[in-house]
Amino acid sequence: MNKNIQTFLACESEYEDADVVLFGAPFDGTTSFRPGTRFGPSAIRGESFGIETYSPYSDRDLTECDIFDGGDLELPFGNTERVLDMIYEYEKTVLDDGKKPVMLGGEHLVTLGAVRAVHEKYPDLKVIHLDAHTDLRTEYLGEELSHSTVLYHVWKLVGDNNIYQFGIRSGERYEFAFAKDHTKLHKFDLEGFKEAVAELEGFPVYFTLDLDVLDPSVFCGTGTPEAGGVTYKELSDALMELHKLNVVACDINELSPHYDASGASTAVACKVTREILLQIAEKRR
Repeated sequence: MNKNIQTFLACESEYEDADVVLFGAPFDGTTSFRPGTRFGPSAIRGESFGIETYSPYSDRDLTECDIFDGGDLELPFGNTERVLDMIYEYEKTVLDDGKKPVMLGGEHLVTLGAVRAVHEKYPDLKVIHLDAHTDLRTEYLGEELSHSTVLYHVWKLVGDNNIYQFGIRSGERYEFAFAKDHTKLHKFDLEGFKEAVAELEGFPVYFTLDLDVLDPSVFCGTGTPEAGGVTYKELSDALMELHKLNVVACDINELSPHYDASGASTAVACKVTREILLQIAEKRR
């Protein structure tokens, strides 16, 4: 495990010293609308130097933390199962070494490879899912593995009422009907997030953030923008709750940087990444 040549802002610790391991999964092989999330991890890494290491939201600084950035996985084209296996193997290594993996996608299907490894170590795993979309389809155009089916496959691992979904405002009717019996879905906004955090204290938690939970006026650089999303302040307030949880792994996904020529969406993704890292990393002794 060697540091990437270009790391996310201040994430320059050696692997042996780190309690959090950042890595990229640049895959968009099942994207259903506009491709490009494969470029997300490198864009977040490269543009991170446009923000500060210090967060006034949490009064913490990335320089106080030991975070290792291993760079992007070299994922093959045209072999989705192999991609998921490679993500699984990397996550498993990090978990076995007693560290917390933080994955930068990529499309949302990359979450499945990660959760497979995390659930193997933590059978009582709970999942918090922020997204515009249900992602509970059983298939898309005849394919079972898709970024629109990822939470259905996660449900098959963790079981009923162990997935907490927020910000959802798009999906097939049957997905919403499925969620009533099998997940805890909150439509349209992040209302109830703090209550969910209180309910999940003590459990191992996987946190998965699809950045299109944000309104396109805040974050337009994504493959499937969906009107009616949350504001950055609403998302930030939710992220400030994560330190109360035992977040054992997480991911941030679905940035397609070239759909926002201004670079604002990438800047948002960088700031979100910083805040999540600060919430789950230990303070350097």
